[in-house]
Amino acid sequence: MKTIHKFRLECGKEPTTLNLREGCKIVRCEYLVAQKGVYLWVEQPLNVTIPTVERQFVVVYSGDPVPDSYQYLDTALDPFGPEAYHLFEVTPAEERKSVVAGYPLSDVIFRPAVQRAGSA
Repeated sequence: MKTIHKFRLECGKEPTTLNLREGCKIVRCEYLVAQKGVYLWVEQPLNVTIPTVERQFVVVYSGDPVPDSYQYLDTALDPFGPEAYHLFEVTPAEERKSVVAGYPLSDVIFRPAVQRAGSA
């Protein structure tokens, strides 16, 4: 069995650390107006015997610099404000190279940008 959990991410230079089950998939990132914050939804197995892994995420504003090793995941928009929040996973440089070398990024699933902008 599996489930989807929601996590609030703070914007800024300090990463948010989450303990997630191995094999988890990031399925959505969105700015929620009512909570005035960026949230991340993660699909994870419910089996308690599956080990957890520590993963770090950082949310930055447009134009803010991030290290080359960070992996871009998604952008969340405030529908009533000018802000755009960009979600990155903090990854070591050597891990980032393996993704660039052609290994699939199997833990990230998002709708294509075309579907997000229009009605799908």
